[in-house]
Amino acid sequence: MSAAPVPPSAGSASTGSASTGSASAEPAVAVRNLAKRFGETVALAGISFDVRHGELFGFIGPDGAGKTTLFRILTTLLLADEGEASVLGTDVVGGMWELRRRVGYMPGRFSLYPDLSVSENLRFFASVFGTTVEAHYDLIAPIYRQIEPFADRRAGALSGGMKQKLALCCALVHRPDILFLDEPTTGVDAVSRREFWDLLADLRAGGLTIVVSTPYMDEATRCDRVALIQAGRILNVDAPDAIGARYPLPLLAVRAGQRFRLLQALRRFPHARSVYPFGEEMHYTDARADGDPAAVAGEVEGWLRAEGFADAHAAPIAAGIEDSFMALMDAPEGAAS
Repeated sequence: MSAAPVPPSAGSASTGSASTGSASAEPAVAVRNLAKRFGETVALAGISFDVRHGELFGFIGPDGAGKTTLFRILTTLLLADEGEASVLGTDVVGGMWELRRRVGYMPGRFSLYPDLSVSENLRFFASVFGTTVEAHYDLIAPIYRQIEPFADRRAGALSGGMKQKLALCCALVHRPDILFLDEPTTGVDAVSRREFWDLLADLRAGGLTIVVSTPYMDEATRCDRVALIQAGRILNVDAPDAIGARYPLPLLAVRAGQRFRLLQALRRFPHARSVYPFGEEMHYTDARADGDPAAVAGEVEGWLRAEGFADAHAAPIAAGIEDSFMALMDAPEGAAS
């Protein structure tokens, strides 16, 4: 079960600030060869990465990729089987109690008290960290003002977007030095998702280090850097644009009527590497690394017309984060970087 924002040790008070200072040479998060199993299931397969101070770092991957397990280890709620991890220069095992007063954590499942009101939840979590809402109101004010008209409403009666904003306030109320958000926009509408990411951008601009996970590929572009994660393995770590720019093969967007027939036909093309539906289009990857994309597009389009697709149209496109993720998933284990 997901936990509420991580409490400090008994009697400790929050002394954190919104930023630990990006000038520090030491990473905000450092993970080396971290592994975790649950019986025969490999949740994390010896992963390593760093998160820099002051950046918005995203973990992008589907359900079951290992994101929640990783976040629970980094927030001192779960022990790894192997490897090392430090947050803000402090080991997550040996420095557990120190970290718990410096870390903000928002789990994926709504975990506040549904029978308490909005204001009661916020004041309760402030008291857990030995502080008050008023002490750090400046940090949560831009978020809290959006839900303040509902201060007396039970948390369980809030909409999905409002619940997420309340949970974010509770994770920030003690002014943490780093914020971990596990799939914070899952299950909320598109407008609330966009508003939530705008709030994160404002917090990041204020110097707060943020580590966030999401299954939504389109949210990757809101991060400074992302780690693509699948089946407990990190496939790549870089800026979103850089990951797409390294796509090694010609990529086309192909349109035609009878989409299922089009998918089957493209997969029969002699030089097809992969074909996936993307909205109204098919994204076709050609296996010829040295092929000119425009020439490949003309060849594919001509072949489709000969197959009976009179309205076929193919054009080269730049690879996005989802194209790269699909290609890396298909790569042999150990080939991802």
